[in-house]
Amino acid sequence: MTFTLPDGLAPEVYPLAWLVGEWEGSGELSYPGIEATAFRQRLSFDHDGGPYLIYSSTITLMGPDGEEGLVWQVESGFWRVAPSAPEGVELQDFQHPLEVILTEASGVISAYMGAVGNGRVDLATRFIASTESGPEVRGATRMYGNVKGELMWAWDLAAFGQELQSYAAARMSRAGEESGVVGLDDAAGGTDDAPAGESPEAP
Repeated sequence: MTFTLPDGLAPEVYPLAWLVGEWEGSGELSYPGIEATAFRQRLSFDHDGGPYLIYSSTITLMGPDGEEGLVWQVESGFWRVAPSAPEGVELQDFQHPLEVILTEASGVISAYMGAVGNGRVDLATRFIASTESGPEVRGATRMYGNVKGELMWAWDLAAFGQELQSYAAARMSRAGEESGVVGLDDAAGGTDDAPAGESPEAP
């Protein structure tokens, strides 16, 4: 599958071009002390011509009849392809080093390091800081994959004294398209299908 690079996208972020746009879908979150709950998510990867993507996400819990309920999590930040991998980190030939900074409304700031390639993103926290009233979070990993045109993601979390484990997962489609609901079992440890990369075409 091919696509046209978004107008004005900086060459530095071409490896992330397949993410650009508005996405929406459903998923499930569950963690020790948090009952398994379905949610809706809307996220955006935008750009202003700079060497980064502008990211935002809102997760809203779903009621018993599928109606949207309370806003659970809001975060925003920047994704950029790093000029080189950190010392001691080896990447595959098809991968590019990735740096992500995220700020959550709950009072958590996270810096992730990782890689993007072949329609898949793998991230792990480099550091996390919380405000005095923010939640106790010690580490996290995230995986995003392009699977047959849909965006699948999984988020593992080490928080509240717990070891790193599955926290949330979702399946998303580009805004205006429908997607199914994904549970934590569907995305734990990644997807069964290898994420399919897309070959960009210049406009």
